Parts: sequence; C-alpha cells; structure tokens
Amino acid sequence: MASSPPSRHPGHRTPDRIAVRGIRAHAHHGVYAFERERGQMFRVDAVLELDTAAAAAGDDLDRTVNYADLAQQLHHVLAGEPVNLLETLAQRLADVCLANELVDAVEITVHKPEAELGVPFDDVTVTIRRERR
Repeated sequence: MASSPPSRHPGHRTPDRIAVRGIRAHAHHGVYAFERERGQMFRVDAVLELDTAAAAAGDDLDRTVNYADLAQQLHHVLAGEPVNLLETLAQRLADVCLANELVDAVEITVHKPEAELGVPFDDVTVTIRRERR
C-alpha cells in the first residue's frame, strides 16, 4: 500500500476542507458582445483545504476561514470586472482564497449555466485547483 505524501501539518494525512457552494451573481463575463451587454447568471463553488484543528480545539474563528467574509469577497469578484474566459475568472477567485494565509489549497468551479451553445445542456463549468507555493 502506498503511503500518503507528507502533509504541511504533522498528524494530518488528509486536509480538512471548507466548502462554499453556489454563490451566484449576474455578471458580464464572456467573449461575445451579447454576453457583455446583457450579462447572465454565474455560480461559483470554492473548496478550501486547510488545517482546522487549532480552530476546533480553541473554538476560535480567528484560527480558521470566516466563510461569510469569504463568500462576500468571492461574490465581489464574480460580479465584478468582466473577463473573457471562465479560466481567468476561476484564477481570480482562487487568488482571493489563497490570500488567506491559512488556506493551503483551493478548488474553484465556475458555472455558466446560461451559456449559448446552440444545443440543449445543463451547465458549463471550469474547475481549477491551486496550491500555496
């Protein structure tokens, strides 16, 4: 059996995770002029990896990520300055998460369920994972 890679946090083989899913905003991201003009709904899911043991032991919000604050920051980016690509938007959202020194890694999924594809579909997503360097 293969062993797990060494963790940044001794004693933790699998990172703790905090997920905030389904943050929604009407925004004007996209390559096409009609997307920029009328806008559409976008959603983002963020899954943070971090060590929550100290926060749990001390019941201390200052030793973990305040997900209410994080949601506000992610919404600001999601609804903010338009970009052409979902990949660019996902990177900006990941940067917000990694700005918190407690976050070791983040997985961001950006949803664009109203994209114009010309065929029936449920959703278009871009998912990225970024780690602290």
